[in-house]
Amino acid sequence: MAEGATAVAGAVKPRRELDRAVVRFAGDSGDGMQLTGEQFTAESAWAGNDVATLPNFPAEIRAPAGTLFGVSSFQLQFGSQRVYTPGDRLDCLVAMNPAALKVHLGDLKPGGLLIVNTSAFDKRNLDKAGYPSNPVDDPTLGERYRLHNVDMTALTHEALKDLLLNTKEKDRCKNFFALGVVSWIYTRPLEPTLEWIGKRFAKSPTLADANTRVLKAGHAFGETAEIFGEHYTIEPAQMAPGLYRAMTGNRALAWGLLAAAERSKLPIVYGAYPITPASGILEELAMHKRFRIRTIQAEDEIAAVTAAIGASFGGAIGVTGSSGPGIALKGEAIGLAVMAELPLVVFNIQRGGPSTGLPTKTEQADLMQALYGRNSESPVVVLAPATPGDCFFVAYEALRVAVKYMVPVIVLSDGFLANGSEPWLIPDVSTLPPIDVEFRTDLEGFFPYLRDPATLARPWVRPGTAGLEHRIGGIEKQDVTGNISYDPDNHDHMVRTRAEKVRRVAQEIPPTTVNGPAGGEVLVVGWGGTFGSITAAAERAQSEGLSVAAVHLRYLNPLPPDLGHILRQYRRVLVPEINSGQLVRVLRAEYLVDAVGFNRVRGLPLSSDEIHHAINQLLGST
Repeated sequence: MAEGATAVAGAVKPRRELDRAVVRFAGDSGDGMQLTGEQFTAESAWAGNDVATLPNFPAEIRAPAGTLFGVSSFQLQFGSQRVYTPGDRLDCLVAMNPAALKVHLGDLKPGGLLIVNTSAFDKRNLDKAGYPSNPVDDPTLGERYRLHNVDMTALTHEALKDLLLNTKEKDRCKNFFALGVVSWIYTRPLEPTLEWIGKRFAKSPTLADANTRVLKAGHAFGETAEIFGEHYTIEPAQMAPGLYRAMTGNRALAWGLLAAAERSKLPIVYGAYPITPASGILEELAMHKRFRIRTIQAEDEIAAVTAAIGASFGGAIGVTGSSGPGIALKGEAIGLAVMAELPLVVFNIQRGGPSTGLPTKTEQADLMQALYGRNSESPVVVLAPATPGDCFFVAYEALRVAVKYMVPVIVLSDGFLANGSEPWLIPDVSTLPPIDVEFRTDLEGFFPYLRDPATLARPWVRPGTAGLEHRIGGIEKQDVTGNISYDPDNHDHMVRTRAEKVRRVAQEIPPTTVNGPAGGEVLVVGWGGTFGSITAAAERAQSEGLSVAAVHLRYLNPLPPDLGHILRQYRRVLVPEINSGQLVRVLRAEYLVDAVGFNRVRGLPLSSDEIHHAINQLLGST
């Protein structure tokens, strides 16, 4: 970090310039930490910084207050340079209660800022967190970190003493006191939060006044309290000109469908059963029905996917979404779409498993399920976005490919991408690749399984088109005619044809981008939400003079045509994943390379530090 101290005209306290900072707000799940983090993110984006976020919350609807497993947190990294991850170690931790302190203290850098809400450190909460005594009274805590004890609850009540609110309503405002303090520490503009308060509480002037007062009181406390000796500034990042907004992965997937509906001029029918962390897509799409979007909240996962398949048969574009357990239930119906050769897009927002597992935690362990998790030979196209904003483009691409090749496409997002956010440059929709849709209307020479010579796609016929009636279903079809067939040779031919159709999607894949030298000692290969951590680790290794490059895959089936050649240009291949080693198995099987996995399955994103350490270990073994 650059630490050149600067003085601000009229200010009493010095202000230092930093390159970047990592901040985490942590408290009980009822303390509003997600809202606090989102508003701090908005302030940072408004200030022109690059931002990456990591919301983290318990799976229980309302975990017991004050317990370790009831802690909710929101972390973000913001900087004047490109930010790839939410950060590995914290520069600042705001702990609203003892449980938050106990769960998150280990992630704070030595000498980092530690701000605690002392009013929550009573015997009851200390007992729930398993503290035999009050940790803020331990002198070693102040020696290891820059500890600032702030009675946020009392200061919040003082700011609201003349408002007609009950104690509970006043307590709920204390998160904005914390936001005000940290906004002052990092010189964040309050305007975005004040504007949000005005809109959110437009019908409740008292609550709008209360939150405004508390936010400003926290900011003033940071400016005037002696415990804070300095604050910091982070210059805007250099970013391409245009209109930006903070974009989460789930919203980006939904908006990708909106753009596809606009370009294709076809209605999109989204069938889904609510499940964490995929529900946000259904909720977002339900707000945009004016964009040819139809949403169905189905009674179960099977109904959701079969409704989407029915929509595709009817001439719309069927899309469904879920997480791992729901995708398992959809498996037979996805096989039906494979057999019927209809366009279908399936969003899998991966979460920790197996079974119910860790519903609010991230994972990458559904790759094998996407590739092989259906009965018999059921090949589908599999794509994976790399960042929250990239979810928009991958959703659009998934729909384009599904329509062009008449094939199901699975999109593997994950909880980290779904809930995380980044500044996203809103694209010009007219610059997106066209989605050309042609429904067969010509009776001459029609058969339901005639194929396009380039894509092997069969014709798409709207039901009711006179003279083009045809049979469809899950029983094997005779090539060309579409009649039911039990002929062994025909079945072998159709199995190979459906597989070849998926393989031909490879002609759509652009040349693979290699971040680093075109050959050398180590190539780091990743997919999905590990992009930021891998990129940061690889670029750090390159800055140290190491012969390291990185490749990130968006197409997982088929794999890029040039991938095999690229892999052979490096002595060692490292594959970091949030699973027990799935892509690494695929690469070994497909390319016969001695790829090495780096695997952690903790329900958390991989850190760039641990990937950097794995790179060094691999270099040390060569």
